[in-house]
Amino acid sequence: MSQAATLAPYAWSLVLAGAVVVLSVVPLGAGRSKADFTMADMAAPRAMFDRLPAWGKRASWAHQNSFEAFTLHAPACLLCLIAGPTAPVAIAAAWLHPLLRLVYVGAYVGNVPPLRGMSWAAGLLCSGLLYVEGLKAVLAP
Repeated sequence: MSQAATLAPYAWSLVLAGAVVVLSVVPLGAGRSKADFTMADMAAPRAMFDRLPAWGKRASWAHQNSFEAFTLHAPACLLCLIAGPTAPVAIAAAWLHPLLRLVYVGAYVGNVPPLRGMSWAAGLLCSGLLYVEGLKAVLAP
């Protein structure tokens, strides 16, 4: 397998995880629309939180958590881009993470706590696996 093919899953995981953060704005924007968001709210956007419908509040929390998850996942992807682990578990974790984060956002906004919890934990596990496999590749003789 070429080096580019080995690194592609990690680069795509990084890009797609970033896209999930951006896409998490869509339900948040819809919630703000339901709360009659105006440009005056830009002075204190968090002040309008109480006007959001329940699903809009969950969309806000999902959006915030998307940033938190990305700050854990991005360095793991970068480590793997540098180290180039070839373990199938690392490649699977790289592809699964963005998908699990999309499921997480949908489950959070849709108020499906068991699915939300499982997708959150599985996404975190994917990031952890990338750290482990990346470190193993860096430390290999």
